Amino acid sequence: RAQHFSAGGYQGSRHRAQRYVRLWCGNYPEHDRFHAAQPARQGFGESGIDNQLEPRNTPYMIRLTLFAFLLGYFTSGAADNFAQDKLVAWCIVPFDAKQRGPAERAAMLKRLGLKRVAYDWRAKHVAEFEEEILQYKKHGLEFTAFWGVHEKAFGLFEKYKMSPQVWFMFRQPAGDTQETKVTAAAKQLLPLVARTKKMGSQLGLYNHGGWSGEPANLAAVCAYLHKHHNAKHVGIVYNLHHGHGHIADWEKSLRQMKPYLLCLNLNGMNEGAKPKILQLGRGQHEAAMIATIRKVGYTGPIGILDHRSDTDAEIALRENLDG
Repeated sequence: RAQHFSAGGYQGSRHRAQRYVRLWCGNYPEHDRFHAAQPARQGFGESGIDNQLEPRNTPYMIRLTLFAFLLGYFTSGAADNFAQDKLVAWCIVPFDAKQRGPAERAAMLKRLGLKRVAYDWRAKHVAEFEEEILQYKKHGLEFTAFWGVHEKAFGLFEKYKMSPQVWFMFRQPAGDTQETKVTAAAKQLLPLVARTKKMGSQLGLYNHGGWSGEPANLAAVCAYLHKHHNAKHVGIVYNLHHGHGHIADWEKSLRQMKPYLLCLNLNGMNEGAKPKILQLGRGQHEAAMIATIRKVGYTGPIGILDHRSDTDAEIALRENLDG
């Protein structure tokens, strides 16, 4: 899990854990200073623990047990959402150059070690909805999210007792002021808000440009629905590939959205969206943006893309995993 500590606030936790490992298991340059320390102080803080125990008089197994506790304590906040089996595969159905069917797609995801899928579709895929669900169950995959609204899919979710997130791009609202636009946006969403609540599904407002894709506006609509309609299941699905305008103020934008974020889909990021879809690790800004995600403390689902109709989805996903 060392890769999870490559950026952000986890460095400090790791270093503290390593320090205590060396102290209690020996071979630490400050050993003598701690041995000669003042009498124990109360508490289990950074200062208290150093002086509370005697390294040389502590039996090895007790020290080992303490090490295990400390390691768990200081690394429990690690970014597990970046672990490979926690990542969400997104835009892998209509954009797949190989045009796989449900069984091939599920097998491909299993080969890659991915276990979560957000399902996008076109009209020709409607007939495959049920088989897609069955193949995911067969291969141990999580049907994490469904793009848009379709009665057949919603009926199947009820049949199979599923409650995936529903990702929805809402229309640009009318209005002359921010307040009237937020109210209008919330009003147009109310039928779907009620429907998804009944389904037990979270409703993710999906950024796709315009007023409805701005972080501050998405957060405002969520806040309004939470406050006035008790719609705590409504949140935000944010896509970096639709967010090039917020590279410079990414931390501010992320903090605005964080209380409502349901999923955050990554992308390689260059100025001016050149190109719009880019593998992770090949852009100018995504490394810093990912470090900010960790710094801010977002621990929810993270997605990786295909979204390249000229590329085999397996190759696109593998490139993003490597990146």
